[in-house]
Amino acid sequence: MSWIDNKFEEGLIVTSLDWAINWGRQNSIWPMTFGLACCAIEMMAVGASRFDIDRFGAGAFRASPRQSDLMIVAGTVTYKMASRLKRLYNQMPDPKYVIAMGACTIGGGPYFKHGYHVVKGVDLVVPVDVYVPGCPPRPEALIEGLMRLQDKIRHQTRAKDPISRVKEEVLN
Repeated sequence: MSWIDNKFEEGLIVTSLDWAINWGRQNSIWPMTFGLACCAIEMMAVGASRFDIDRFGAGAFRASPRQSDLMIVAGTVTYKMASRLKRLYNQMPDPKYVIAMGACTIGGGPYFKHGYHVVKGVDLVVPVDVYVPGCPPRPEALIEGLMRLQDKIRHQTRAKDPISRVKEEVLN
């Protein structure tokens, strides 16, 4: 018999604010409709009924960066497109996440050696949270990447760590 037994009314849930916020964020991810090349076809397949990304809370693909919190970069990123990609990323509200999907997105793909126009990895343009390798990656791989992103969101905290507090005090 614990001292806390029978101290609260039935149906009361006690949890941390971090857990509740992270639960809501991980189960309501809104990806941006943004595809650059052949990997975008696989991304579209994930939204279809066979793979059903809705069961992970990420089925509401948004057309506007201001309404989305996940950018799935699917396809070859050229230098001409990099500035537009960065602009779209900057227009997304915080917290924002990026999934790099496909070999061309992650490291330049087959254009790495001889393509003067291809960015050698989207992480040179925007910070990437999850990498989904493949050429093109199967829809199951993108779902796995989404689940890894949900794991990452689940372990976030709003509390500042001691190192960032010291840096903030030094700057002020």
